[in-house]
Amino acid sequence: MKKIKWMSIPLALMLVVLAGCQSVGGLDISKALANNVKPVTSESRQTLSVEVVPAEGTLSVTDKVAIELINSFSLNIEQAKVEDARTVSMKGDVELDGQKTPFLVSMDEQGIGLEIEGAKQPLYISQQQGIPGFLGTSDLNAMNEESQELTIKVGEFIFKHFPNPSVLSVKQGQAEVNGEKLNLTHLHTEVRGDEFFGLVKPFLVNAAKDEQGLKALLEGYYDLFAPYIYMFDEEYVEGSDSKQAAVEEFYIELKAALDEILATYDEDIKSLLEEDPDVATIFGKDTVLKLDLYFDGKLNLRKQTMELHIALPSSDDLPITAVKVHSDSEVWNIGGAVKADKVDTSNGVLDFTVADPTPGQILRNFEDVPALYQFLDEQMSIGYKTAFIDTESDYYGVIKKEGTAFIPLRFFADELDADIKWTKDSPKRFVVTDDITGKEIVLEVGSSEALVDGAAVKLKHPMFIHTNGSGYVPLRFMAEALGAELDTEIEGWIMLTRD
Repeated sequence: MKKIKWMSIPLALMLVVLAGCQSVGGLDISKALANNVKPVTSESRQTLSVEVVPAEGTLSVTDKVAIELINSFSLNIEQAKVEDARTVSMKGDVELDGQKTPFLVSMDEQGIGLEIEGAKQPLYISQQQGIPGFLGTSDLNAMNEESQELTIKVGEFIFKHFPNPSVLSVKQGQAEVNGEKLNLTHLHTEVRGDEFFGLVKPFLVNAAKDEQGLKALLEGYYDLFAPYIYMFDEEYVEGSDSKQAAVEEFYIELKAALDEILATYDEDIKSLLEEDPDVATIFGKDTVLKLDLYFDGKLNLRKQTMELHIALPSSDDLPITAVKVHSDSEVWNIGGAVKADKVDTSNGVLDFTVADPTPGQILRNFEDVPALYQFLDEQMSIGYKTAFIDTESDYYGVIKKEGTAFIPLRFFADELDADIKWTKDSPKRFVVTDDITGKEIVLEVGSSEALVDGAAVKLKHPMFIHTNGSGYVPLRFMAEALGAELDTEIEGWIMLTRD
């Protein structure tokens, strides 16, 4: 029973991809779908929109704002280019709350870049950082190729064994792709949530019978991961004998698991739907996937329209009854010469693999992109910080002198992502830069005066150097100077909050 319930999430995702895979109307559906899993050069465009259906009754202001924001979202990929399996780009825009933000995403062997129009620097995720030293570029490329081959095999296996839904039709006709009228084979299918578990069972039955297919998949997983296990496990022995033994062992365990699921499948599904109303709603008659696929004579998918309506159980915590997703796409120049676009990194990047950018760095990077800046600042509240400081714990290092609480400057600045600088010429002078506003707070050891954004401020007690060598500053002064508030209502604790 637990296994069936655990499977419900990935099964819901499979609903989007699988809509029947057997031959209909002369179209070999499994072959057509499997054919389009393989990476090939192409150009395409796609649109995606989301609609959240609110529950009946009065919504809170917060819920209403959140729903309106979600419903204002749309994604428009004006041009996607696949140069090869590892080199891809997408250019388009995201619309949110009536404002469009153009973007360019590019991916190659070096990394993934995201360039947003108006941003000071693109975001970047290096695919070279974090690679184990024993893996060279050639090893990584080989691993990527093996992974892609395995993905194709998994797709072919699934498409081969998944049955057709009740609504499935194929007809010939014309459709426009990139401004060109084409004669295409039109596949239309509809899958309801309440028939989905009925489709999964024959798939599992067919899969359990396909010993050769399952072993081929296991061999693919073995070929992909075994060489790297060998590098760490001295007892592991490479070779055809060990591979055959491992695949056989894994197959026996997998076959036993499938047989166990199938033995009580109908009873488990019935119990799941009766005992869990939420799952019953999601996989009920009101959840519907409608899919229109258009294939050319070479079984290339040239056009696609998807409408997905997912029924949801409404509650006070989640006052929505459904989520609707609509997507259109078309593909051209399949197998032709394609050159992917590149994100310009010549003026530097925000590289998330080198160090996590602070909230202030991210906001300043997008201060000339109003829609994104507002979303990050107001909706996401990325500058929000909260921390609890135990005044009795040595870890926080709070010291009380003459009724004033002092805290190590380095620790406190790190809590609020503030930067600290000092020079050898003035070792007692510290410049603290607020991460969010960029304003500077200048303190000097022993001085009863500080500068906050250029304005002089009198201190009741000056900064001092403790016997442990750490610089200590008045806690309340530093909190307020860095835009934070202190709450001391809990005895022995101080709550630090920055909105």
